[in-house]
Amino acid sequence: MNFWEFVTTRWESLLLDSSLHASVVVQCTLIATALGVLLGVAVYRSRLGSTIATALTSAILTIPSFALLGLLIPVLGLGVAPTVTALVLYALLPIVRNTIVGMSGVDPAVVDAARGIGMARWRVLTLVELRLAWPTILTGMRVSAQLLMGIAAIAAYAKGPGLGNLIFSGLTRVGSANAINSALAGTLGVIVLALLLDGVFLIIGRLTTSRGIRV
Repeated sequence: MNFWEFVTTRWESLLLDSSLHASVVVQCTLIATALGVLLGVAVYRSRLGSTIATALTSAILTIPSFALLGLLIPVLGLGVAPTVTALVLYALLPIVRNTIVGMSGVDPAVVDAARGIGMARWRVLTLVELRLAWPTILTGMRVSAQLLMGIAAIAAYAKGPGLGNLIFSGLTRVGSANAINSALAGTLGVIVLALLLDGVFLIIGRLTTSRGIRV
């Protein structure tokens, strides 16, 4: 059958795989955001701490995804656990780096003014510094989400959920019926999901960023 027939006859399965793929990417991005922002906030005032945090998360990103998954499988088994662990680790660098950049870029005069009117340290952090750094942090989240879209497909190696199963299935059956259709459907699905998710981030940015600090 041609590609269109392949898609129309398997649309329910493709929709399920797409939803699982998007779900694992979004969830891992949110987990990485929580961890990355906490780490960035903890170290942004220290040049040494910022350098170490950036270097460590950069080192994680240099590990080939197949190698990292292969190392995680004996410890965590197959399925969701190694997939989520690997994706969260890969998503940390853009978020940590952008948090450090965003927090460091907040005007000290604004922070001093907030303290001058009696705001507690945690209120200055959450209501002033993080709000002003939010556009930069959100950009890091967008980069991480796009990065994870592709890596999540490779997670099929560890029996992870998503469109990677279609791609792997097609590539391992090249020459047989519908092998190319399967790989192509999975690949195009990842591209479409990446574009849609990036659009969602743009909308979130417009809705959550004050007009005066939009970049």
